Amino acid sequence: MSAPDPGPAAGPEPATRHGAHGRPLSRAEKWAAYKKSPYFPATVLVFILAAAAGLFAGSYTYAMANPTPHRIPVAVVEGPAARGGEEFVAGMDQALDASLDVHVFATRAKARHAVEEQEVFAIMQDTGHGVSLDVAGASGATVAQLLSESAVKVAGQLGEPVTVRDIKPLQPGDPHGLALFYISLAAVIVGFVGAIQLSVHARTLIPLERIAFTVAYSLLGGFVIAAVVDWLLGAVDLPFVESWLILAFTMFTTGMVFTMFNTLMGRWAMIPTWGVMVLLGNPSSGGAVSWPLLPSPLGYIGRWLPPGASVNAQHSAVYYQGHQRLYPFVVLAVWALVSCTVFWVWRHRHPGGRDRMPQHAATAT
Repeated sequence: MSAPDPGPAAGPEPATRHGAHGRPLSRAEKWAAYKKSPYFPATVLVFILAAAAGLFAGSYTYAMANPTPHRIPVAVVEGPAARGGEEFVAGMDQALDASLDVHVFATRAKARHAVEEQEVFAIMQDTGHGVSLDVAGASGATVAQLLSESAVKVAGQLGEPVTVRDIKPLQPGDPHGLALFYISLAAVIVGFVGAIQLSVHARTLIPLERIAFTVAYSLLGGFVIAAVVDWLLGAVDLPFVESWLILAFTMFTTGMVFTMFNTLMGRWAMIPTWGVMVLLGNPSSGGAVSWPLLPSPLGYIGRWLPPGASVNAQHSAVYYQGHQRLYPFVVLAVWALVSCTVFWVWRHRHPGGRDRMPQHAATAT
């Protein structure tokens, strides 16, 4: 047998063995390769999530940690000239940093109607034997508590007896008035999380199918939220059908808002959705802290965002039946209509659907 061929003599490989593939990459080439790798979006997400965590904590702390009165509408009932009543109103205004917005009514019945319409938060009246203050806990537990505490303090300073009553108390299962905020919060978050899951797990849905399934999970999700809070836990006695449909409308709106941003921004759609709905919308909704105690810009903006509209509609449905207002539904409808329109007009830009075949499949045929 002949000895095996030992092959070429061992020695150092030439530096140019692989030609151009062996040379070091330039900075521009490294950056281009990095941007195409999964590490680039992962790195961006690290910084986005860190910023989101800080903004989340900051927005809720700014809005809720130290509620301060800015403008509190109250009703004052006219009556026989009584110095005590005027002094009491002036003392209340001073105690609340000149935040009282006084509305004068000729009769108590008209003042009570203003409470039912959610135009004022309390009624002040000189009874001739002291002052009465009627608060509406259902309009805002924090506002009612602040007015009650201030009334007792001012009455003590003036030596004027005061009677404080809650003419719109919260339900026993929700003594702090947070249940409606929580169910609205659940509808907001699950609404856009559902749209995210559709975009991940049902990517090939065409536009009409995507809208239809958003309607489906909104109706079912809203029903389950209302059933758990009312029937299972008994926390709040809801007007079931109305509350269910408000929750479903909220879920559909927030789901379509994400779908709109997904159409316009692709994989970064979560950023504006989270910003509008969670960082800005929920703290300013008036659910946890009533709008008169929120920083002024938030107290105004919040009523025109879906979370605030949802909370307002639920409050009226539960505590002010027969006095439901139109504008919360208009707010939800406008957001939903704009989102659906943008999605439909630019549906070719949405990352899902079945109308775009992969390139290799198209060339194979």
